[in-house]
Amino acid sequence: MWAVRHNVTVTSVVIVGAGPGGYEAALVAAQLEAQVTIIDPRGPGGSAVLTDCVPSKTLVATADVLSFAGVTGELGIRIGGEGPSDATVGVDLAVVNERIRRLAQAQSDDIESRLLAEGIRHIRGHGRLLSPQAVAVSGDDGDQELAADVVLIATGARPRLLADSPPDGERILTWQQLYDLTELPERLIVVGSGVTGAEFASAYEALGSQVVLVSSRDRVLPGEDRDAAGVIEDVFAERGVTVLEKSRARAARRTADGVIVDLDDGRTVEGTHVLLALGSVPNTEDLGLAQAGVAVDDRGYIQVDRVSRTSARGVYAAGDCTGVLPLASVAAMQGRIAMWHALGDAVAPLELASVSSTVFTTPEIATVGATQRQVDEGEVRADSITLPLATNARAKMQDLRHGFVKVFCRPTSRIVIGGVVVAPRASELIHALTLAVDTRLTVDQLASTFTVYPSLSGSIAEAARRLHISAEA
Repeated sequence: MWAVRHNVTVTSVVIVGAGPGGYEAALVAAQLEAQVTIIDPRGPGGSAVLTDCVPSKTLVATADVLSFAGVTGELGIRIGGEGPSDATVGVDLAVVNERIRRLAQAQSDDIESRLLAEGIRHIRGHGRLLSPQAVAVSGDDGDQELAADVVLIATGARPRLLADSPPDGERILTWQQLYDLTELPERLIVVGSGVTGAEFASAYEALGSQVVLVSSRDRVLPGEDRDAAGVIEDVFAERGVTVLEKSRARAARRTADGVIVDLDDGRTVEGTHVLLALGSVPNTEDLGLAQAGVAVDDRGYIQVDRVSRTSARGVYAAGDCTGVLPLASVAAMQGRIAMWHALGDAVAPLELASVSSTVFTTPEIATVGATQRQVDEGEVRADSITLPLATNARAKMQDLRHGFVKVFCRPTSRIVIGGVVVAPRASELIHALTLAVDTRLTVDQLASTFTVYPSLSGSIAEAARRLHISAEA
């Protein structure tokens, strides 16, 4: 279990799962001179790279091009036609999906090359805890048992399904199966109005599908800023996406040439394809967790503290299998923190207040820190300002009519504690507000930083300026 190299004691680290939580942990452990083995049946990157983040955002990037092409008439640009009424642009979904699969594999290959260059052993197979210090492996090289000083579980999650409606990969689909389609769905029913459902509804509408979004709640994106969700609802209405609010899907079944989705209230919705976007469930079965003394909650998520420790000494967990926050960036940070802590390096506990996240709809929604809900419910005291994007000069140039910038600050100290950006590339624009939240900048410090004119980021500085309180006030 312990080895000596060049008079240095080497710790054995075994990581089960090669997604962002796993491979980032492996790189940190190798940097700290541990002997690292990572176990996963697929290539490195996990669902984030192979079937989730990288593929879906590549699809969104293609859809963004088509979305922009749809407004070029206002800018005087004609595509595939002679006048505004017959300007057309289309998509070859087989080519799009082949490129998506190729890019995802290339990203996985790049990660594997890095792991190998750092001396990290990758076993293609399944790992299972025998104890906090031993992992059984069943894989391409046969069955074996690995001794470990430190174990990290980073097995991720998988799509939640409708009971009695198994996906077939042809008409009834999860988000992992969309990339095998060769023809654009004529009428796509998206079941679920959370982040995944809204992103795919937005993307496929832009690609040319007729989209019906089935929402069990009273609005789309119920977990996001209400004002931001309202923008997306307006855009959906403008573009012809049908949103069925307060409608819970009970089952999905195939017909001769399509699908029917049965709703709880007796109604049915017909389409050519259905996408199940009902959230996810953790991959924590058959891992030997109970045998090793690793506690899970009533939903099956591994319970961890802010340095990624589980209830079993020497066993850590990271990523979607923990249910902390289902973001690749959070999974990666959990994995790094686990190794820094386990191997005795300097470490700070996970701090979710400065985590930024993005919904990749068109336009994007990016958020960080304090939320409007927390302010409205009295959990957080804050002043705020919201600036419509339509007043921004750069937005006018690009014919951007939907979106805004919102900034929250402390009433007395004026420290920035949160923000929302709804705009194209909001995922990039939010970084300024994330830095402000993380470093506790005041609105005056944020406002006094130069921005380019004209630029969308100028609205962030302008919002901060409007939150200034004079010394005489």
